[in-house]
Amino acid sequence: MSYIVVSNQYDPYLNIAVENYLFGLPELEEVVLYLWRNRRTVVIGQNQNPYAECDVERLEADGGYLMRRRTGGGAVYHDLGNLNFSFVAPYSCYDTLRQLGVVQQALKHYGLDTEVSGRNDVLCGGRKFSGNAFARGEHNELHHGTILIRTNVEEMQRYLKPKPAKLQRHGVASVQSRIVNLSELAAEITAEGLVPVLEEAFEREYGAATRWDFDELAARPEVASKRAEFASEKWKYGRWREFRVQRAAQFEWGGVEVSAEVDQAQAVISRVQIASDSLFPDAIDEAQALLTGASTTAQPAVGEGPYRHIVNDIISLVYEMA
Repeated sequence: MSYIVVSNQYDPYLNIAVENYLFGLPELEEVVLYLWRNRRTVVIGQNQNPYAECDVERLEADGGYLMRRRTGGGAVYHDLGNLNFSFVAPYSCYDTLRQLGVVQQALKHYGLDTEVSGRNDVLCGGRKFSGNAFARGEHNELHHGTILIRTNVEEMQRYLKPKPAKLQRHGVASVQSRIVNLSELAAEITAEGLVPVLEEAFEREYGAATRWDFDELAARPEVASKRAEFASEKWKYGRWREFRVQRAAQFEWGGVEVSAEVDQAQAVISRVQIASDSLFPDAIDEAQALLTGASTTAQPAVGEGPYRHIVNDIISLVYEMA
């Protein structure tokens, strides 16, 4: 039996808290589809520096929200013209292309043909309308993404700060030239109207679904605790207010900026902070753990994990500084 949850709230911290709660459930046996919308929110990846990704002061002065998610990837803008989807699945049921296929089949209802492209994008007519990010947890895997429908692109440009290197890599001049609102391609599509179409496509793929009540989930103490964490200054900003980029580079797997302090007397790296839009936050954590306390005279050895190349790239970048 599959499951569907549809949020009736626009609070970004509550919505991500419910998603995080679902992600942590140990008893899931089938796939969950969770649909949600946020009001005026910039969402950044787990390892990103908020001040480098968006105009935080302008966003908050306009009544907007900064939210840091637990997955990797880059910054995105949410408003009520954007619909977010999350797939939570136990390892045995998780299939990224099958999950994206639900979104693609739903959009065929509006005559829209789409394609999966790049490391985490879905395109229509060669332009991006959906960015996706992923995480592997103790019990389940998470795949979540956006669907731009009637998003205010002027506000998106007002708040986001795309990196010039990223724009050059994509061969485009601005955020606006890279993305498309689906309502430009199918005038009848709305965020509200897409919800039941996605539910139908999901049930065609995974079978009849049980509906979980959002209000009941949102009222659980565990969700309240998670919401408080996501809304906290520590989680959103941490030490990023003092972060000063000392070295930056763009790799095939994403961009990275690093700041490090060296204890000259002990000849060790005493502190390192890494900002990245990599889709693999575990690799960033591994690099940071290996570098902290490492000797300045010899690079730490990297294990044989799946993200070895990312960790090696970051360590080499830091040792160019040290």
